[in-house]
Amino acid sequence: MSRRSYNKLLTTGVAGTFVAAVCCFTPVLGVFLGAVGLSALLGFLDFVLIPALLVFVGITIFALVRQPNPSSAPRSGSKES
Repeated sequence: MSRRSYNKLLTTGVAGTFVAAVCCFTPVLGVFLGAVGLSALLGFLDFVLIPALLVFVGITIFALVRQPNPSSAPRSGSKES
């Protein structure tokens, strides 16, 4: 994978983790669902938000671990291939 795709993966992971964490640990989603008349769905949020949070944290960790290291890459003028 190219460096650009890893940056995109990292951005997706961090943004998803932030959104899932805000929805898990604050009453923002509960207030929103109550305001639009979907408060019956609040009982099912734990089954969706906790796994989503774990998946996005996993994506973030994967992107950080697999990110290419620019200092170990051969330079354009070197004889290494």
